[in-house]
Amino acid sequence: MFLFGIRRLLTALVALWGMATVVFLLLRVLPGDPAETLLAGSGASPEAIALTRQQMGLDDPLPVQYGRYLLSTARGDLGRSLFSNRPVTLAIAEQLPATLHLAMAAWLVMAVVGIGLGILAALRAGSWVDRLTMGGAVLGVSVPIFWSGLLLISIFSVGLNWLPATGAGSWRHLVMPAIVLGLVGAGPLARLVRSSLLDVLHADYITVARGKGLPSRIIITRHAVRNAMIPAINLMGLQAGFLLAGTVVTETVFARPGLGRVMVDAILWKDLPVVQGVVLLIAATYIAINLLVDLTIMVIDPRSRQT
Repeated sequence: MFLFGIRRLLTALVALWGMATVVFLLLRVLPGDPAETLLAGSGASPEAIALTRQQMGLDDPLPVQYGRYLLSTARGDLGRSLFSNRPVTLAIAEQLPATLHLAMAAWLVMAVVGIGLGILAALRAGSWVDRLTMGGAVLGVSVPIFWSGLLLISIFSVGLNWLPATGAGSWRHLVMPAIVLGLVGAGPLARLVRSSLLDVLHADYITVARGKGLPSRIIITRHAVRNAMIPAINLMGLQAGFLLAGTVVTETVFARPGLGRVMVDAILWKDLPVVQGVVLLIAATYIAINLLVDLTIMVIDPRSRQT
């Protein structure tokens, strides 16, 4: 078990290093110059722009910039914003709570809806309930977040005036963004739960339990659903990282504070340290959740230790 955990941890560190490297290189090949963006409105001369580039360290060779980036990141220093000159860690810390609230609420929506619909579809396999549920699951995955978000705003904010369309501050501001983001993950979860539960319900030990005369309610709740949740736990962990990344679009649509708004503004202004810091945080969270899920599955299902 110890060696299993060490192997997974080393894999997670390599994945995090790879993500940091990819983000660093992609931001350097994108068109645009942060120095020109910073001085665009002031009518600065080419000499002033060149001086600003030098002060930002953008004139250094790429390997030097990469090495400096890795060393500072390893120390926990994500640098300073090129425009506000504030530490990136401070900018992230200010907006992280709002993003976490949205991601956690969306995860709860995903878990409740996905597991509930998956169990319902499996217990009514082949019926119109099953077909309707799985059709809704496919629809939830297919519809883009920005389209479903605008649709909910049109219905519940503009039409019915039940919920605020933008902003944050109360649970009412969280309802529509959490539903829009959570339903995207609920579709795959419902399909997986249905498939897994159907496999379990046809297993030999379930047949034996029925032969012993155990009530269907006991068989389903204590045996079938419990064993069917093992692959679902894995997917729910993966979807948690996806939901955190999905807040970028959701926060933009609903004009919410959070890392999504910070990320969009930083990309528009070519604020490289901020973009790197936010992406690295999302990647680290995603990898940490996957590691935690792997260890949890290992404890629940000892067979996974052999992989």
